[in-house]
Amino acid sequence: MFPISLGFCTLLYSENFNIWFDFQFRFDILKMFKNTFQSGFLSILYSLGSKPLQIWDKEVVDGHVKRPHDEDIQSNVLEIIGSNIQSTFITCPADPAATLGIKLPFLVMIVKNLKQYFTFEIQVLDDKNVRRRFRASNFQVFCSDKGEESLLLPFIHIAILFSLESSVTRVKPYICTMPLRLDEGWNQIQLNLADFTRRAYGTNYVETLRVQVHANCRLRRIYFSDRLYCEEELPPEFKLYLPMQKT
Repeated sequence: MFPISLGFCTLLYSENFNIWFDFQFRFDILKMFKNTFQSGFLSILYSLGSKPLQIWDKEVVDGHVKRPHDEDIQSNVLEIIGSNIQSTFITCPADPAATLGIKLPFLVMIVKNLKQYFTFEIQVLDDKNVRRRFRASNFQVFCSDKGEESLLLPFIHIAILFSLESSVTRVKPYICTMPLRLDEGWNQIQLNLADFTRRAYGTNYVETLRVQVHANCRLRRIYFSDRLYCEEELPPEFKLYLPMQKT
């Protein structure tokens, strides 16, 4: 395997072939998971890791990104808080010129509802070589749910992403925005990116390029999978264990 630096040295030559090779070589090495065998599960964030944001970058304005102890699950989590959700976020990959290159079609996020505004965005590439963005937020849902009371149930809720046919879903050429309903406590957000791409744009999903999570939330794990797995099929480290309630 050639050292990475060799890919940039070809610019010293004026031949068109060498310039094309340099561009193609750099494009390939900037795909983080291009050479990773992708099957089953591929995790990009785990709050208990020694460096949970190792492949992420963060932007914080009037807020914080910390790793506090969550009382509900009795474990450390990643917390993203900001007065303006647009200016406080984490993004992966850390290099703005790089992409993830993850071909697994399902994205799962284990996230805690903090009863504040929250949004996240996934950028994908389709078979027309067009970059599309899917953005989910609880703006409309959060406003309509204010004043309602609910009980904290001792399990993870499956968050509801409204269908693409919903009147509050907006599909534009390069971005699709969808409302998100989170139950109280910990939620599991499941996205079928292949299905979203096909229904929104009539094209086929190729790979995920970038994941960006904005304030306000707590995160346990973000991972991709080749299909949706039931609780019994998940590896132990991918499950969220809630402590036993004392009677």
